[in-house]
Amino acid sequence: MKKRSLAATVVAMGLVLIPGVHAKTLEDVLKEKGVITEEDYKEVTRSKALNYKPGKGFTLTSADEKFQLSLGGRLQTRYTFTDADDNGTSRDSNKFEVKRMKFWLNGYAYTKDLTYLLQVDFVQGGSSKLLDHAYLNYRFVDEAQVLAGQTKVPFGRQWLNSSGSQQFVDRSTASDMFRPGYEAGVKVHGAVAGGIATYELGYYGGAGQSTFRTSNDNAYAARITANPFGKMAYAEGDLDQSEKPLLSVGANYYRNTLQKSTATAFETNNVTLAGSTGWLGKGIGTFANGEKIDINGYGVDAAFKWLGASTQAEYLLGQADGHTSDKTLRAHGFYAQAGYCIIPRKLELAFRYSFVDPNRDKANDQQVDTQGAISYYFNKHNLKLQGDVTNSHDQSKGRTDDMIYRLQAQVIF
Repeated sequence: MKKRSLAATVVAMGLVLIPGVHAKTLEDVLKEKGVITEEDYKEVTRSKALNYKPGKGFTLTSADEKFQLSLGGRLQTRYTFTDADDNGTSRDSNKFEVKRMKFWLNGYAYTKDLTYLLQVDFVQGGSSKLLDHAYLNYRFVDEAQVLAGQTKVPFGRQWLNSSGSQQFVDRSTASDMFRPGYEAGVKVHGAVAGGIATYELGYYGGAGQSTFRTSNDNAYAARITANPFGKMAYAEGDLDQSEKPLLSVGANYYRNTLQKSTATAFETNNVTLAGSTGWLGKGIGTFANGEKIDINGYGVDAAFKWLGASTQAEYLLGQADGHTSDKTLRAHGFYAQAGYCIIPRKLELAFRYSFVDPNRDKANDQQVDTQGAISYYFNKHNLKLQGDVTNSHDQSKGRTDDMIYRLQAQVIF
């Protein structure tokens, strides 16, 4: 017993004195040195009230393990320089910004099947959109779960992937222009055969993030994925150097009804696709004031990872039909991107092409972005430095070709 205690003391001193060892917990080191058994290790880690894991935050667990709470956050700081095309209407610009500053609380209560998440963003939404996620989720079995509260509408692979797990500084223009955003509602979802297939069926208020309406016009969304070689995370890039190929194919549908309230706005502009940068918002002049408009969105996507290489692409369609004018607005877009870790798990290069036509019946309004990116991962997506360069060709601005340079640092804790 004395020998074991002495060994533990020596290892603990080494933990402090030896550089780099601090990344492991004391019980991890003791287990590796053979000082404690596998059974001892499980007992110590199971009963540990406070734990920390990079990217997951600080976790508190009750002694009876019926309650758990994790606290974490994410910070993105960004510099952007825009070399504007000299057409007499735009100027070069540069900007420093805190792009995102998020905090979250998540865990389970009373049973591990009842989980919750509360996440706020102090930058993106301001006071009106401070709340991102706020929901309860109950798991009957993996294949049947119910979520109630506010979360992302399940439409689009890149949208459902966290903004903190991107290969580029941010999402593509195509994804941003077609995604519905955050909504409050209820969703039935599940994973079949360990994630070989997944499904999501949602019913939402339809007014957008932290916005509510009293009409009977609501939104519906559905998404399915097939993962024939096993479950694959939405996080972009293959930082795990997957030893076997991973493939995921998805499809989604979205329906909503909005009313045009003024010449330049709908009843709510909180629905991302109906805002000034969304495909519906760009085509708002198609419809009459006060008119109700049925919106239908469709999308298909695919992603592949293997040995540090990754590719993914999405094709997105949108159609809006006016109730009284009988006018129709049609839009479509897509992106395709690929990346490769030239230094495994550390240094990655990526390329992306994004295309959007917000009104297929109108000429000279397409936007094409061609991008290249380089990312250095100190600790996967938890601590990284990214830079990308974009040639943005926007026909709606007189066929301009702006060059956009971005540099971003991120920490998730």
